[in-house]
Amino acid sequence: MKLFSEELVREACSACRVVNLSKASIGEALSVAQYLKDKTGIPFVRMDLGAPGIPANNYGVEAEKAALDRGVANAYPPAAGIPQLKEAGSRFIKSFIDIDISPRSCVPTTGSVQGSFGTFAACCGRIPGKDKVLFIDPGFPIQKSQLKVLGLGWRAFDIYHYRGARRLEAKLREMLAPGDIAAIVYANPDNPAWFCLEEEELKVIGELATEYDAIVTEDLAYFGMDFRKDLGHPGVPPFLPTAARYTDNYILFLSASKIFSYAGQRMALTCISDSLFDRHYPALAERYGDSGFFGNTLINSIFFMMTGGNTSSAQYAYAHMLNLSCDGVIDFVSDTREYERRAARVRDIFCRNGFHIVYDMDVTAPIGNGFYFSLGYGNMTSGELVSELMHYGISCISLETTGSEQQGVRGCVSLIGPDVYPLLEERAAMFHADHS
Repeated sequence: MKLFSEELVREACSACRVVNLSKASIGEALSVAQYLKDKTGIPFVRMDLGAPGIPANNYGVEAEKAALDRGVANAYPPAAGIPQLKEAGSRFIKSFIDIDISPRSCVPTTGSVQGSFGTFAACCGRIPGKDKVLFIDPGFPIQKSQLKVLGLGWRAFDIYHYRGARRLEAKLREMLAPGDIAAIVYANPDNPAWFCLEEEELKVIGELATEYDAIVTEDLAYFGMDFRKDLGHPGVPPFLPTAARYTDNYILFLSASKIFSYAGQRMALTCISDSLFDRHYPALAERYGDSGFFGNTLINSIFFMMTGGNTSSAQYAYAHMLNLSCDGVIDFVSDTREYERRAARVRDIFCRNGFHIVYDMDVTAPIGNGFYFSLGYGNMTSGELVSELMHYGISCISLETTGSEQQGVRGCVSLIGPDVYPLLEERAAMFHADHS
């Protein structure tokens, strides 16, 4: 039996100006769920928003307080970031990825959202005719929205049928052949499906990025969260897999939001290969009236124009957390492993009630448990499933909105703690009883 009638859900969509629930954004799904909860008092199982579900790292909190007590709030931060954070970013990348990036090439941004927005502008403006972004989907919907704001185009493909080096190389060559791709974008682990690109796949991406002069933009928001591997030991292999081992054309987005649960302070690093940082592009010089060197243009003519610098106290906090991770004081992989435990329980509840995992395999192993997962039910389309689940008090987003061609929804476990498991058991069983 549905908890919310068709009429009530239509009322919620109308009140929240949601035209089509089956294609609702994260914010729209959240607003409809909140309306229904406020109207009826019935709580929701929230799988829509990818917000941290564990407390902010206290080392960061105390470091930020100390910075404010020292009086940093009365001075503008440097456009390129405070030296302490730039040095800590370089050290962290060497410790956990075993890649050398100099401190000057580690640039603070107001979250990786700012990082990708500015990077798209720089990448697509550096060479005339190379003005599109290639997405390895499914992916983060906001990044395509950023391109709409910038007036830039993109192409994309769903990786579901192209796993493995051979198939991925053939598809990438097809997409890159026209010569208009400026950047290649993906997250690893993936949001929303939580698959992880394997070493041979990353090698293909890196080598083709060099061959076709495209910039790999690797979103590492869920750094070290492939819990199937023993990652997170500073200076000790295994190191985080990355395409940066196979090309000089790369930019890494390194966010504090998930690994340190520091989302509220909007702090990240955009880490540019030293080779790319120093590359000169006449088209950038002409457009921005600056030197035309990639790193300088990105920092001074794009990032600074967006925010005027990044909050000083948050930079000190991030620097402290990165350094303590390198020192072995903070074990961020152990801290975030709570999401693995939650995902194991949540996926089990759904699968016992007739659901299935859509993106269920990497090339050589089943996907792991982590922050996100993909969920299907029978032959329901993505739109049908996201809409039906809303009637049972479970909010999520359609895989269709992420660029996926598969049928299902994205689930996030971050807001589903042990106190929610009984409620989820009840809702999933109700849904299965009505649809089996």
